[in-house]
Amino acid sequence: MTEDVQMNDSEPQPAASAPAVGAPALSTLHHLKEIASVIEAGSLSKEVRRISRAFRLTVALRRRLAARDVSAFLAFALPASSEAYGRLTALVPKEDDTEMDVDAAAPATQISIKHGLPEIEIYCYLLVLIFLIDHKKYDEAKACASVSIARLKNLNRRTVDVLASRLYFYYSYVYELTNSLAEIRGNLLALHRMATLHRDELGQETLLNLLLRNYLHYNLYDQAEKLRSKAPRFEAHSNQQFCRYLFYLGKIRTIQLEYTDAKESLLQAARKAPITACGFRIQCNKWAIIVRLLLGEIPERTVFMQKGMKKALIPYFELTNAVRVGDLELFRAVADKFASTFSADRTRNLIVRLRHNVIRTGLRNISISYSRISLADIAKKLRLDSENPIADAESIVAKAIRDGAIDATIDHANGWMVSKETGDVYSTNEPQIAFNSRIAFCLNMHNEAVKAMRFPPNSHKEKESAEKRRERLQQEEELAKHMAEDDDDDF
Repeated sequence: MTEDVQMNDSEPQPAASAPAVGAPALSTLHHLKEIASVIEAGSLSKEVRRISRAFRLTVALRRRLAARDVSAFLAFALPASSEAYGRLTALVPKEDDTEMDVDAAAPATQISIKHGLPEIEIYCYLLVLIFLIDHKKYDEAKACASVSIARLKNLNRRTVDVLASRLYFYYSYVYELTNSLAEIRGNLLALHRMATLHRDELGQETLLNLLLRNYLHYNLYDQAEKLRSKAPRFEAHSNQQFCRYLFYLGKIRTIQLEYTDAKESLLQAARKAPITACGFRIQCNKWAIIVRLLLGEIPERTVFMQKGMKKALIPYFELTNAVRVGDLELFRAVADKFASTFSADRTRNLIVRLRHNVIRTGLRNISISYSRISLADIAKKLRLDSENPIADAESIVAKAIRDGAIDATIDHANGWMVSKETGDVYSTNEPQIAFNSRIAFCLNMHNEAVKAMRFPPNSHKEKESAEKRRERLQQEEELAKHMAEDDDDDF
């Protein structure tokens, strides 16, 4: 980014009669031209990392984009006689051209690129699509997305894959904003098949997540699981896409009653997500809380007190408190109070499943408190509102005894539940099992951290000088900054 600063410093000061608003347009347009030159260099040298850097630089300019900047850049990057130029300029809204004249007349450093590069053309489609979405022009954005996807189907270049993956994301996003995701499901499946044949692994990751999101949006969990189980598997290339995949996998596993696997996937997704992705992490924690309650666990209070999540997790905190106490009446009150929130989060059906856990928790508390208690008193304490509460209480107690939730017996003749004396838990295998699971968790996290580390080639053979070390540290800082910006945009 040092070149940007030098360019701004070397630009001539505007005349007194010139409008003061001309400078931002000049800077934004020149940044776009520089990005185009970076894409050109990446295309000619076949370096995908340059293309990735170009998109990260675009994210920094996203809020500053104006229609005049986009139009001027299209005129710079695309031949006026090309089909792409005619289509894209028709989609960009027209504005007053006085400030564009200021930019064209300014004697700034000239940047030229080679016309006809597919990477530049796809980047123009992506830039216009992002601009239209940000300005809420969804009909034009849908038209732009459809045209760009049709163009992508005719390309098979590895340097286009990074831009194509972002284009797939915004293609699905604009249709989701207009509540018409079902229209593009066939196209997404065709694109995933094409990415698989082209060995475009980043595109496969992105499209698989988009298809899973498409199916889950319409509650098609069985179809989502069939697709997920048959899709090709490979090492993740993008941390953001891997986090999304884990989240969708956790939701599928939850619906399929595989709570242990669902809990692991959801917690891993929340852990791997960037700190700045607060909304994504909130959704992961909401589902993880429900899954842990369904497993009979009570989440720690610190889960609900995380920075930036406290307000959003209040309904789930009160729900957890009701389950922990085992009060069925309080559970009903919380479920009714936050019904709209649970429906918006699509967790209402899961909360209905929690009723049995609430009853079981209350029954466990009763068995600990009383050595002997009548079934009628159990029904009263559990606040069972059925036609025959004593019979229901008896069946609930019998099932809890069979599942091992409580250690007691039923005296059917007298209608009592007789609790056995509480044994020493350390005489059982439970501490060993818990300790083993914690060790396995720590080892798994260590292995993932080692796999995620990146080392330069032959780093163990070469001894770097002080100057090379400074350059390497500077490059690492720039890379960390760009990755943080990328995380902000993706989530």
